This record gives sequence, structure tokens and C-alpha cells, in this order.
Amino acid sequence: MGRRGFKSIDNRIIERDISEVIVECLGRRATTVVVFAEEKDNEVLGLHALEGLGLEADPITRQLKESEAILAL
Repeated sequence: MGRRGFKSIDNRIIERDISEVIVECLGRRATTVVVFAEEKDNEVLGLHALEGLGLEADPITRQLKESEAILAL
């Protein structure tokens, strides 16, 4: 789809390619936008993808779990 700028944790602006894909996690599927990482980038499952899958991160167990509800703003 193109390239976008992202602000790194050390406040640098980096550009990465992005696209729409279907993701699957814990038996759930959703369409989401992904960022194509470069070799030294960390792998993460972003908030947009988690919300689309109806999942959230449990800060105590550090595991993914089913969301009680999706936040409507």
C-alpha cells in the first residue's frame, strides 16, 4: 500500500512499508494493516490487530486473552 513514518522509542522517525493482510492468532482471523519490519526491528502484534481479533494483552500473565468488549470511542 505504501510507506509510512513511525516514531521509534528513541524518538527517531523511521519509514517502513505497510499493507493490508489477514492475520490469524489463537484461532481468530481478521483483516488489518501491517508494517513490514526490517532485519533488526522487533516483532510485535499491534493494538489495531489485537482489537480486530478481539484480543488483549493481560499485564499480569503476559499472555493474550479474549477481550471482554471492544472499546467504542
